[in-house]
Amino acid sequence: MPRVTRSSVRALVAFLSVTAFAAPLAPAATASPTGGSRPLPVVSPAPQHIARVGADVPLARRVELVVGKDTDESARNRLTEALRAHGVRDIDVREKSSGRAPLTFLLGPAARPDIARALGGTDVPERPEGYALRVGHRTVAVGGTDAAGQFYGVQSLAQLMTRTSLAGAEISDHPSMALRGSIEGFYGPPWTRAERLDQLDFLGDTRANTYVYAPKDDPYHREKWREPYPADKLAELGELVDRARANHVRFTFAVSPGGSICYSDPADVAALTAKLRSLYDLGVRSFSVPLDDISYTKWNCAADEAAFGAPGRAAAATAQAGLLNTIQREFVAGHEGTYPLQTVPTEYGDLADTAYKQSLRAELDKAVEVMWTGTDVVPPEITEAQARRASELFGGKVFVWDNYPVNDFARTAGRLLLAPYDKRDKGLSDHLSGLVSNPMNQEAASKLAVFTMNDFSWNDRGYDRTRSGRQAALYLAGGDARTADAVQAFVDLNHVAPTFGERNWQPQSPVLGPRLDAFWRTYETDPRAAIRALTPVAREIGALPEILRSRLPDRLFLHDADRWLDATELWGEALRHGLAALTAVEAGDGAKAGRERAETDALAERISKIVVDPAEHHQHGPVKIADPYLDDFVSGVRKRVDQLD
Repeated sequence: MPRVTRSSVRALVAFLSVTAFAAPLAPAATASPTGGSRPLPVVSPAPQHIARVGADVPLARRVELVVGKDTDESARNRLTEALRAHGVRDIDVREKSSGRAPLTFLLGPAARPDIARALGGTDVPERPEGYALRVGHRTVAVGGTDAAGQFYGVQSLAQLMTRTSLAGAEISDHPSMALRGSIEGFYGPPWTRAERLDQLDFLGDTRANTYVYAPKDDPYHREKWREPYPADKLAELGELVDRARANHVRFTFAVSPGGSICYSDPADVAALTAKLRSLYDLGVRSFSVPLDDISYTKWNCAADEAAFGAPGRAAAATAQAGLLNTIQREFVAGHEGTYPLQTVPTEYGDLADTAYKQSLRAELDKAVEVMWTGTDVVPPEITEAQARRASELFGGKVFVWDNYPVNDFARTAGRLLLAPYDKRDKGLSDHLSGLVSNPMNQEAASKLAVFTMNDFSWNDRGYDRTRSGRQAALYLAGGDARTADAVQAFVDLNHVAPTFGERNWQPQSPVLGPRLDAFWRTYETDPRAAIRALTPVAREIGALPEILRSRLPDRLFLHDADRWLDATELWGEALRHGLAALTAVEAGDGAKAGRERAETDALAERISKIVVDPAEHHQHGPVKIADPYLDDFVSGVRKRVDQLD
């Protein structure tokens, strides 16, 4: 498989508020007798059901918050933060409503009698992590089917808050996929402690419930899998487990022994079990034993050949199934509160029914969750038919490890992959147990793509790529629309998503690319009109870095994107000088055209010297922006200036 900390609460609340001014969900504008047809705010991820049930409710400066012993603490904290950010100064937290407050919020299990009454006819999903909420004239109820449902319900409620009021809506919602989130599974420098804490907060913000710890270059995850973590590293992992729990994120610890394990050696099985137990003692309740990126043409010890026969597909599957079954049955099932074991099979990226899959399907305990990457390591699409076939091949619903926006393989060198999720079928939730993103080495820069992936996994049938991309930009921008515009322009410059083959599954610069193509077509017949149309585009590109650097609240994102922002600023200058050269060409001023061309070339040369930070990535070399369009523009300028000579 291909090789500061917490986001500002103020920025998050600002994002939640600004959704009131974004494009509404289609069902939200349905007319009702009490609320008219005023559109509701956008809620991300898109709920399974949202409708207007009444007029907007003013947010009073004094409210009551009714909680109980089963109210989730994280949900309560989130609601309090959102209310205070919207001007509520007096929050009377109590166990029973007084009936005298201008506005009362009820938060807890949906079955709590006062919440059930206030929800009225709003349907309560009978699904894990589900919730229902209803905004009434004086009472607002948020009820979860479990603690996570309460947490997610509060997040939706916060998005119904405008500057001074609360939209009169009901929501009935639950995730389409049981497992949603990210896997730190790339090759290269692992994320730092600060980046991992940031990722866990981000996952909580976007209703993802899974983080898989599997960095290929953590030696204790792979090469030194038998060795216990040093005390300081173990303490750091414990901090991550605690942060994950506060965000209702399942911290899954993965250890990958396949490169050196002797499957038939009880000592190796004991060492693996001891490694898992040390993390269980920290509070981890979810475990993975990936067996990807290893060979089944050789054994790691002679004893395995004696036990399983000559190396090969079927023998490897038998040995692996035996190991995984032992871990599932003797460790996982024997420890309280654990989730089923996960694994990545050695054959993880195709749909061929091989001897390996046949043996694994027949012998692996059905409780073990199998991960699959699609029809290739980086698939250009994942269809319902492909997912259905994968479920048949592995004997149950598969858990998709989607290698996007990971940028650790050759064709992604020098790139940030920022485009919204795409080309995954609506309805995949019928065939998958979950979906996790394998992000980039640049943690914070990955948020734009992962935000949209978490939207998809929450409600794949309701996913809208354009809407989700805008919401991701608003999230990163802390709700500021102008900054979000700049974010989306930066995404366009870093839009391409390569695969392992020659085919990209997302195109580069779908906005700028056609503009530059149109420029040259127009230039042939009306040079002045072409230059006039492109001049503001050049100015906007050059201005992007300053807008983002001065306005984005996410400093980790700015750190990740720093060198691409430098290149963007210089490309803006190069475009302006190139246009000046072409203007001089049309005026017949060869001297000025030559000077401007020289400036353009010098800027292009400076850009080529901006390289990826070696501390962030193992693939070194120049950063890439909007290629080949910007390079082609410079070549086009050279050609026209040379023709003048």
